[in-house]
Amino acid sequence: MKLRNVTSGINKIIFILATVLMILPLSACAQKVKFLTSAVIPAAQGIVKVKKDSNKNYQIKIHIDNMAEPNRLAPPKSAYVVWLVTDENIPQNIGKIKTSTSFLSKKLTATFESVSVVKPTKIFITAEVDATISYPVSEVVLTTNFF
Repeated sequence: MKLRNVTSGINKIIFILATVLMILPLSACAQKVKFLTSAVIPAAQGIVKVKKDSNKNYQIKIHIDNMAEPNRLAPPKSAYVVWLVTDENIPQNIGKIKTSTSFLSKKLTATFESVSVVKPTKIFITAEVDATISYPVSEVVLTTNFF
């Protein structure tokens, strides 16, 4: 009888440990979110990856295909600015996104990497005249849902 109770207790411990070990890798994975279809640049498609690093900062990586140059928009702008929305629903300018074409293709892509101490709840991009502004002035070009 005592052996059965000990075995049952050990099985419970093993089950709990196995469950924890299966859940831990899932929480360490990067959160991957797609940008919604844009009314300003309908052909643009992109993703945002947010991952918490070992310093408890948030690594933000963005990749967008078919992104038009900001000076080709109506009205023309000089830069795309990436914004994160905080838990307090405050937008923060986290940088200027870079656009480029690859060697053998005319397809314009945009990439961006940054680190934030604040956990983003949403990421969006605006086309601005000045990339150093503190608050978004222009129309949102691309946005994610809240995550």
